[in-house]
Amino acid sequence: MILDGTLPPGERLDEMDLARRFGLSRTPVREAIKSLLAVGLVETRGRQGTHVAILSIPALIEMFDVMAALEGLCAKLAARRATVAERAAMRRVHEDLILACDAGDPVAFYKVNQEFHDLLYQAAHTHFIADQTLQLRRRISAYRLRVTYQPGRMVGTLSEHVRIMDAIDAGDPEEAQKAAGEHVQLLGDQLTDFIASLPAAMARA
Repeated sequence: MILDGTLPPGERLDEMDLARRFGLSRTPVREAIKSLLAVGLVETRGRQGTHVAILSIPALIEMFDVMAALEGLCAKLAARRATVAERAAMRRVHEDLILACDAGDPVAFYKVNQEFHDLLYQAAHTHFIADQTLQLRRRISAYRLRVTYQPGRMVGTLSEHVRIMDAIDAGDPEEAQKAAGEHVQLLGDQLTDFIASLPAAMARA
């Protein structure tokens, strides 16, 4: 629910409510919240209780920068290591992305986009790097979802994915790394527009 934006940053987590919702006792809910605290997806605010973690603008920008570096590295490795089947799988998921874009459905688009990036990590044939990339993606998932809602973002994503896939198919690690990094990184007006779109409850100055 946190990853797909159902529980947005700043939302308070009520143990009793969650226990009722999932038909559980409070003990497993409490343990789940502890696990979420450990990976930074939720935060405690003293007497105010536990809330979905809010990121500061500077931290968020840094996380997107690191995400761009990690995704670029995955793409670079994929250009050297991806199998024919893995490359074909990325093309098939990209076709699903086109359908979601044509339907104007940013939620569906975001979910399929995650599948595309999962395939990119797998095609890199690494364990630690892919795991770190996935963990960071989860930390900023609610914010990446909001990027999808930016005007023209879905169409832009499609062309950027084609550039990544073409570089991987051509076996060009440097171009794949550059294309994937630029795809994730928020720069210039794009960054300004994204920050302006964030509700006050989702970010700290």
